[in-house]
Amino acid sequence: MSVEKVIDHWLGPGEKDGESIPLSLQENGIHPKARSESRFYGEWWYFDARLEDGHVIVGFLQASELMSRRPGVELHIYCPDGNKLSVVKKYPLSELKASEDKCDVRVGDNRCYVDCSDGKSLPRHYLFIEEEGFLADLVFESVLPGWKPGKGLTEYGNRGYFSWIVPVPRAKVTGKIRYGDNEISTRGIGYHDHNVVTADMRRILSHWYWGRIFATDFTLLYAYVVTSKKFGCHVSKPLMLAFRDRVVLSTGEMRLKEGELLFDKKANRTYPSWLEVEVPGRLFLSLKVMRIVDCNDLLSGINPIIMNPAVRWLVNRFVRPGWFRFESEYNLRVFHEGRNYEEKGTTLHEMVALK
Repeated sequence: MSVEKVIDHWLGPGEKDGESIPLSLQENGIHPKARSESRFYGEWWYFDARLEDGHVIVGFLQASELMSRRPGVELHIYCPDGNKLSVVKKYPLSELKASEDKCDVRVGDNRCYVDCSDGKSLPRHYLFIEEEGFLADLVFESVLPGWKPGKGLTEYGNRGYFSWIVPVPRAKVTGKIRYGDNEISTRGIGYHDHNVVTADMRRILSHWYWGRIFATDFTLLYAYVVTSKKFGCHVSKPLMLAFRDRVVLSTGEMRLKEGELLFDKKANRTYPSWLEVEVPGRLFLSLKVMRIVDCNDLLSGINPIIMNPAVRWLVNRFVRPGWFRFESEYNLRVFHEGRNYEEKGTTLHEMVALK
């Protein structure tokens, strides 16, 4: 079997960035060329916020959702008592309006956009989603400049590419949320990224991990993306480390180690009980899973026939696709400018397996 080449576009030297290229406003606008060139086109603007009152908010505006290829919105509210409230809605293409010049996206009456008019060096982003009685009306005030790993692009042979840029690695969040009879003014820490896909990722990827650490002095972003055998089990390993208000490390030269595998009945697959991430000589991160915040058996959303026990048993001999959002204890150790730092806390991170 021939192996198709995967290229992570790092700036160098090696699989890292000696200097990062600043993000332009246009990079966070819509990519109409990607839509016109690929039937596998997907594009979305992702926001999340971990609020001081214990709520976690996750919101998407989608120009093209990966399964339906239609515009849509998602809003997920994780309550302090452990309940999850969600609304997922698809729209016709006529209800999508988006700028190519900057982040300004409307899907129906929902919107995300950037505002640089106050002259500050770092912009504000706004997220407004209101659907079926749920509301997130939030302001993300950046405390770090935007970041992308290398050119922000991974190419999969001639099958297309996946682009990941992070206009808001870390932000102060203010605003309000509403669900049921509860309308809450709140504040917290947030994040925003933008993804564009032109390849059939379901056939290319095996699994991936993705997460963030918002410590007192440091912000860390990482992803660990493994392809299928046809693409050589290639691993893309982008990692960003920021110290206070500046990015100090942008690299793909990190290692990841998985702990003992545990089985979850709802997701119908295994997950690691802990992870370790290391950039030799620079940082070490340990994540110990405390609880599964949310998970899903991805086969359940494909075809109801697959949920028949006999059919499911047969399919599971070959694949067990699943998704997890974890809450974990972290221990982060960093060597920076001749000094050792150590920070501890809790964080959310994710795992997706397509095989």
